[in-house]
Amino acid sequence: MKKSKVLSKINPLFLKGVAHRGLHTKDNHDVSENSMKAFELAVKHNIPIELDIHLTKDNDLVVIHDEDLKRLTDKEGIVEHLTLKELQENYRLLDGSVIPSFNEVLDMVDEKVPMIVELKVYEKNYKPLAAKAYEVLSQRIRDKKNFMLISFDPRSLWPMKKLGLIRLLLATPSHEYVYNLFRHTVEGVDLDQEFFKRKKFQNYHKRYLVNSWTIETKEQLEQILPYVDTTTFQYVDKKDIEELLSK
Repeated sequence: MKKSKVLSKINPLFLKGVAHRGLHTKDNHDVSENSMKAFELAVKHNIPIELDIHLTKDNDLVVIHDEDLKRLTDKEGIVEHLTLKELQENYRLLDGSVIPSFNEVLDMVDEKVPMIVELKVYEKNYKPLAAKAYEVLSQRIRDKKNFMLISFDPRSLWPMKKLGLIRLLLATPSHEYVYNLFRHTVEGVDLDQEFFKRKKFQNYHKRYLVNSWTIETKEQLEQILPYVDTTTFQYVDKKDIEELLSK
């Protein structure tokens, strides 16, 4: 798909920067990443949201980054081994809040800002994960321009093509082979900022939609700015992000 067509299929607000796991604080104790408060703050400031979804033991979708719950809740557990009820009753994020379900986040955001949804594959569960994400999104989306999908595992993105959403392949330098093999099977890429130190990746944005992550300083954004269409950021003043991306 031509880049011009891809751009016509997304909310232009995406191109002003995306809040990584919502607007959270560094230590996660004041406002935890992927928490309802982090998403509420993003909505309040009219900033697109990036979030992560996992498939629970009872085939529901929950919003949290790590499959291992220790870092984010200080309690042992694996998301995919627990039901949604068990996660919400027995665990708390470091700011004391409940781990939100994907449906709860969709209810709250209500497409007030656009959203990038990362499909987090665990032990090759890409098929049931994609099936559940497809089921939920096909029922909930009002405007397809308000959603993009990302994943490190292209197999979770391929079944989502029939939804008509723009899909970006996530990549790190250590998994460059996945990028090389499968980048043409989706509409764009979401690259670790380290990629842009190499000329090969500096030119990719001329033909394809390119996002980069995770930008934490204005200086980092200035370095990659010539090579990207937008960026996923955290801990940076949103005014700096908007100003630079609008150039």
